[in-house]
Amino acid sequence: MQGADAVANILFGDAIPTAKLPMTFPLNDADVPHPMIVKPPVASTTRDGDPDAWKKIAAGLPPFQVHYDEGLKVGYKWYDAENKPVLFPFGFGLSYTTYSYANLKVEPGTNPRVTFTVQNTGKRDGAEVAQVYAALPASAEEPPKRLVGWSKFWLKAGESREVTVEVDRQYLSIFDEKQNGWRLVPGEYSFLVGGSSRNLPLKESVALQ
Repeated sequence: MQGADAVANILFGDAIPTAKLPMTFPLNDADVPHPMIVKPPVASTTRDGDPDAWKKIAAGLPPFQVHYDEGLKVGYKWYDAENKPVLFPFGFGLSYTTYSYANLKVEPGTNPRVTFTVQNTGKRDGAEVAQVYAALPASAEEPPKRLVGWSKFWLKAGESREVTVEVDRQYLSIFDEKQNGWRLVPGEYSFLVGGSSRNLPLKESVALQ
């Protein structure tokens, strides 16, 4: 019921937007993993005005197959792996202020600690959602990067803050079908930090075992 008031507060600048997108908006439908819609068989469709339509639905419609063959490349990982430009990336968000990132440090360990500095470089107070992504070793055969941590915090205009995100080791692991369990692939891991999946100005690599 207060939706109109909320929109007005954003448009007139009484409130500052701070949310980030949980999805990717493609440039066009040809870029999505499945640009063609799989249609159900004729036997499973009903026509308007059919008095027995709901009886047919209740009885169960004939099954049909939809094949999802993108594997691990789900969501933003698809667009990264396929090198497709996007309209709005995963993690994108509008604001009335701007932020800069600097001083990335990664401490390897059981749960790596990623530390960096974020500054509000605009003239308005605001909240940023800093995102940490990891690129696994090539031998893991994973998409280019995955979200492994994030932190949301409020910054006054011109304020800087050192932020630390501890990354759970399982978020860096892959599922081994032979072992029927999760394992971390030894090798070089790159950690990337920024404001969205396509805006990651900071990068540092460390070896993990």
